[in-house]
Amino acid sequence: MADAAPQRITDIGPPDFQQFLPPVVKANYGKWKYHEIVEPGVMVHVAESGDELYTIRAGSPRLLAIDTIRFYADLADKYCDGHLRFTSRHNVEFLTTKKENVAKIRAEIEANGNPVGGMGRSITSIVHTQGWVHCHSAATDASGVVKAVMDEVIDYFKEEKLPAKCRIALACCLNMCGAVHCSDIAILGIHRKPPRIDHKNLDKICEIPNLSASCPTAAIRPATVEGMPSVEVIEEQCMYCANCFTVCPAMPIADPENDGVSIWVGGKVSNARSEPQFSKLAIPFIPNNPPRWPEVTEAIVKIIEVWAANARPYERMGEWIERVGWPRFFKLTGIPFEKEHIDDFKHAGLSFKRSAHLTHEA
Repeated sequence: MADAAPQRITDIGPPDFQQFLPPVVKANYGKWKYHEIVEPGVMVHVAESGDELYTIRAGSPRLLAIDTIRFYADLADKYCDGHLRFTSRHNVEFLTTKKENVAKIRAEIEANGNPVGGMGRSITSIVHTQGWVHCHSAATDASGVVKAVMDEVIDYFKEEKLPAKCRIALACCLNMCGAVHCSDIAILGIHRKPPRIDHKNLDKICEIPNLSASCPTAAIRPATVEGMPSVEVIEEQCMYCANCFTVCPAMPIADPENDGVSIWVGGKVSNARSEPQFSKLAIPFIPNNPPRWPEVTEAIVKIIEVWAANARPYERMGEWIERVGWPRFFKLTGIPFEKEHIDDFKHAGLSFKRSAHLTHEA
């Protein structure tokens, strides 16, 4: 009875993660000796006991069809004793203790149209938000842009030919549901006009106190318009975040002429060689041009190629930019320096601590 799985006595909180671990992981938990990438998209973990666990990583869409999920499950049942996992960037990983299964899994997953790769010095799948398929405040699409970009950089997914890992993220508005603040390259959807106010219906479908409180910069204030209770927007304070539209449908902000994307670079979570870094603005605005967003894909490919040609081994995008300087980055990439690159936001600054490291000075 001592080895029995813990019984759930409440539905509050997550279940114990150990019940989902493959037996080889549970048996060697905390006793792994080393790991290495044996070929693009394939990693082996070796335990002190001598046990080996092979991981085969494949690119996967964020929005999955039922048939795709069934294919993954059948493949895991066939070769991996039913075990697989999804990464935080939408990759699917198959876990097997049998080396002879690696080539078989790779062959079947690639035959299904899923590329194998995304490990080490490569680009992995783009983590992204909902976009036009679902989100009410999106300034750009998510799945469409990601598909267009990955089609252009897929060779960097399948092979390790970059100086270091490159993480790309997309958020369809500046509420940042994606990891655009800490990725090497970030695609951020932006609105450029304040919300349009439906004064006639606002008081009928919205609570004005809640609407005013929803604005993070206090740009929305109660007002009387043509004798009706409504609100006004102080445009100088508006950050075009669409929080107001979230709580009030009478404040639409989507605009096909003025919505688009911006490109940010240099962020990372890793603390190797330098502390974690925030992404910084590279391109202020690119208009939406569906279905393939050629201007966006061209800009991202250019940035990647310049970084790959000039960075030192294992030097992340932000580390390379900090070493050569931002003026040289703009010169090498051909990106024009514009007024939007001047950081005049006085409520944050560069003094925010981005690392968990603590230092003490006597």
